[in-house]
Amino acid sequence: MTINRLTSQALTLDATPYGSLLTQPGDNDAITQALASIQPRLTDTLAHFLHPSVPSRFMVIKAPGTQPYLDTIHELVTQQFSGKDTLYGGHYSFSGTDVAFEAPKTEDALFCTRPNILSTAWAETEQISGCVRQFNGVFSAHPGLLHRANGGVLILSLRLLLEQPLLWLRVKQWVTRQEFTWFSPDETKPLPIAMPPIPLNIRLILVGDRDELAELEALTPEMTEIAVYSEYEDEILINDEQDIIRWRNWIHNRALQKGLPQPASDAWPRLLELATRYTEDQYSLPVNPLWFERLFTSIATTTDATIFSSESFQGLLDKQAWREGYLAERILDDILDDQVRVETQGERVGQINALSVIEFPGHPRPVGEPSRISCVVHVGDGELTDIERKAELGGNIHAKGMMIMQAFLMAELDLDQQLPFSASLTFEQSYSEVDGDSASMAELCAFISALADVPVSQNIAITGSVDQFGCAQPVGGLNEKIESFFALCAARGLTGNQGVIIPLANVRHLSLCEPLRNAVEQEQFYIWAIEDVFDALPLLTGLPWGDEIQGRNNLMQLVQERIALASQQDARHRLPWPLRWLNWFNHN
Repeated sequence: MTINRLTSQALTLDATPYGSLLTQPGDNDAITQALASIQPRLTDTLAHFLHPSVPSRFMVIKAPGTQPYLDTIHELVTQQFSGKDTLYGGHYSFSGTDVAFEAPKTEDALFCTRPNILSTAWAETEQISGCVRQFNGVFSAHPGLLHRANGGVLILSLRLLLEQPLLWLRVKQWVTRQEFTWFSPDETKPLPIAMPPIPLNIRLILVGDRDELAELEALTPEMTEIAVYSEYEDEILINDEQDIIRWRNWIHNRALQKGLPQPASDAWPRLLELATRYTEDQYSLPVNPLWFERLFTSIATTTDATIFSSESFQGLLDKQAWREGYLAERILDDILDDQVRVETQGERVGQINALSVIEFPGHPRPVGEPSRISCVVHVGDGELTDIERKAELGGNIHAKGMMIMQAFLMAELDLDQQLPFSASLTFEQSYSEVDGDSASMAELCAFISALADVPVSQNIAITGSVDQFGCAQPVGGLNEKIESFFALCAARGLTGNQGVIIPLANVRHLSLCEPLRNAVEQEQFYIWAIEDVFDALPLLTGLPWGDEIQGRNNLMQLVQERIALASQQDARHRLPWPLRWLNWFNHN
């Protein structure tokens, strides 16, 4: 049995060992190269792709195709690119309807460029491929991004091309053949004049997420074979002090580039807490440009100083949480007003407090929600009814968790036939789809409570999935789940015996708010980390599963006794009805 009652120090990243590292001034060269140091795979792949001897003209990078990511990749490409300092493209001369194309002579010509690196998250067809215009009988040609990046690198959001598939097929052909041929975007209106093609020497980098890369492969399967592949890593793992230094340098680098304030020495620990809460891992830190810009731009709106203190930082976070906290407050109010029933004191048979997290479309943060799971059993044929599934409100993963839970119990009881009971399990007052297996540990404990007819403590909530051996498996959204139950207990008044049970593997994912940490330190609220269901049951019911304590029964014995009693009654009922009077002798 492994039940760990966590201390307040385990509930968030301890920044104390890194204090001196974070406050040291960074080396200028290290700050300049900070991005490359935290993206070694991508940097190495870019160096390979940009080498003149590499034949591929295409590279795909798994990353969101938003402008902050494209700017970040643009910076890495700039550091790795070393094109020849020569003119590419050429010059068009118009004489009436006659057009001549000449070799590049001067940079003043519209289609003459030196090696360049350009990026964009969105552009229309004309912005990519340029256009030919006619005004008062005079023709002119205007370059697009392809022409302006000739001799260099063009970085595009993959979504841009997937939403314009005909443009993508043309771009692929131009880059592959290394020649740009003019076309009319409107097939019903051909070009008014014949335009000579332009030599094109360009490398194309496409940036998109997994789904977009899958769409690209479906549209042009050969891209998987010819394109160089890499990924932008959104997190950096903390293996040693050098990783903390590299992350610090990256923060400095981004803030300097964007002209944003830097953290003061007392703000670094709070920034580390927030960073690990974002990654949901005490051993990894975000290097997500969207996260950085959203956070530091918000800080810049509250101060004109070049640095920000811990106090001003915390004030910003509190205001932001209040502005975005309407839904969480309404959920809590519904419970406190008894519109949604969740008990935090007393005991109930077959009823348990589970924890869920909801991600509302358009809402900036996930919201934790305590929920009540109930289970009732009655004499039957061993069927376990998942009410959510029957009502078509349960997803496939939730159904899988239910079947795993049932398989564990059947194996643990070592039955040679079906249970003589039927049971039904449900999320009470749940009116939308339920999916995921993070409640399977709670459902199993509720099922055992109902079978053994032993009450479950309502002052404890539990989260975690379970496997066929009863082991607790980690789940997501842990911080929001725990804080939602703590907020409910605190609103009703902390009694000193309330808490939450989590899988042991989830401890590294904790980054909890300060009021909760203070309550744990003062022993007003508890968090227990468990390895399996056998650890959870004594906390919830006061009884072990298989071992006797102080001469008391255990849960397995109580379940087996109830099964035996139900089986005897069932055997009597199986007599033919004319002979059922013989049951009278069995009662006497």
